[in-house]
Amino acid sequence: MKNILVVDDQPTIRQLLEVSLRGPNREILLAESGEQALDIARLRTPDLVIMDIMMPGGMDGFETVREMRCDPSIKDCPVLILTAKDQQSERGRAIEMGIDGYLSKPFRLDDLLHQVERLIA
Repeated sequence: MKNILVVDDQPTIRQLLEVSLRGPNREILLAESGEQALDIARLRTPDLVIMDIMMPGGMDGFETVREMRCDPSIKDCPVLILTAKDQQSERGRAIEMGIDGYLSKPFRLDDLLHQVERLIA
């Protein structure tokens, strides 16, 4: 069973990804904040995290990934950024942090599915 953790503050995005990623031997875990994502990741150890960068209040996506990378139990979990932030500086920051993939919103569903398959293989 592969656990995929979707972290986004927008309910419509979470719902779209949950429906699109659902499949045999997959469990889709949902979080609406960085803090909630960390709690879930520490309990369930996801095989992939799909992370938004911009989330209101609390931790943004980069801070959440930084915390994940400091936790031995989830530090090696692949992370795919899915965000409306498409500036080169954001992509560069993601590369420096060792993030495994980066897609900009709006995104093509087939691009997302390809990235997911690549990262959980």
